[in-house]
Amino acid sequence: MARAARARAIPPPERLILDSGAIIGWSRGDIRARAMVQRAVELGLDVRVPVVVLAETLRGSGRDAPVNRVLKAVDVLPTAAAVGRGAGALLGRAGTENIADALVAAEAVESAATTVLTGDPDDLTALLIDRPEITVRRV
Repeated sequence: MARAARARAIPPPERLILDSGAIIGWSRGDIRARAMVQRAVELGLDVRVPVVVLAETLRGSGRDAPVNRVLKAVDVLPTAAAVGRGAGALLGRAGTENIADALVAAEAVESAATTVLTGDPDDLTALLIDRPEITVRRV
């Protein structure tokens, strides 16, 4: 009985969201990107990629192979209506226009992520300025 109670007390894994800069860096062998994602996996973090990142990183050719290998190692999230609405609200609040970054940021909010790994921390930091519980880290 104590074992079951202890199992329920374990918090869910933290979430790491990867944007296209993180995926591209990892697929090209960037040591920092690989190390950060590998450490997240070792720590049991839930590593996810918003579907908008597929559009930013894939072009439907053989050159996609390294990116596809990376994508097989993580969960790709379908975009829900709540994420789209959240992205619009973030764009309005930040006064910016990058829809892909806004969708990544909104996915982080919606999925209760603790970290976003990106090649472009300035834009994501601006979008997540009111979310101090989400850390934006540069690849």
